[in-house]
Amino acid sequence: MAKIIAVLTQKGGVGKTTTAYALSSVYHSKGYRVLAVDMDPQHNLSLGMGGEWEERATIYHVLKNEVSARFAVQRTAVTDLIPSTTTLSGIELEFTGRDRQFLLKRALEPIEGNYDYMFIDCPPGLGILSTNALVAANYVIIPTLSDLYSLQGLVELYETISFVKGQDNPSLEIAGVLLARYDGRTKLARELLGTAQMVCENLNIHLFKTKIRSCITLTEAQNMQCDLLKYARYSNGALDYTALANEMISRGV
Repeated sequence: MAKIIAVLTQKGGVGKTTTAYALSSVYHSKGYRVLAVDMDPQHNLSLGMGGEWEERATIYHVLKNEVSARFAVQRTAVTDLIPSTTTLSGIELEFTGRDRQFLLKRALEPIEGNYDYMFIDCPPGLGILSTNALVAANYVIIPTLSDLYSLQGLVELYETISFVKGQDNPSLEIAGVLLARYDGRTKLARELLGTAQMVCENLNIHLFKTKIRSCITLTEAQNMQCDLLKYARYSNGALDYTALANEMISRGV
């Protein structure tokens, strides 16, 4: 059965979609069967992987039970993908019934045996779409910037994950907190690294040793809708995300 990994942040612009995209690329390059699931109505992951959503089945149609998940899977230059669409933003109003947090879990269960890993790109924030991802997932990766505002948001995010774990998904674990756009050459970044270590220690969650440096090729590869390692295997972004995948695998993720 697939290991399902949700990539979740409280706000946008911290490398969430890039992390889902890059890890999908790296795990696929290692020979794993990978499915990327775009749960963000902004559908940037779908765009970066070359997915299509006009007149095609998307995760929105899957959640509405209009089509099964296997018929929504698209083959892309990066890996398999269930794309998103802006229509997904109305899901909060459309689904108000009981057990609506289990929609994604139930949708993915029939195809879990087809993959080794599923990476879910969550929308920023803690609404019903993110809750669905947490209920379906085995692990959560939390990308964050090394700034005080991002680190302060970790506590609220941790409380939400703990609530979902206690109520609906007892097997859910935090794989780790990931520092993105990190520049270890600056004094501020090094000081905030110490703050991040302290916060994670207090919450008893793992802080990845691997840090993701700023790298223009990460953006370029997504704009070109191609596999990261095929586009720039020796770029800082590719090297950092490969190191992250190796760290995760060594920890059993």
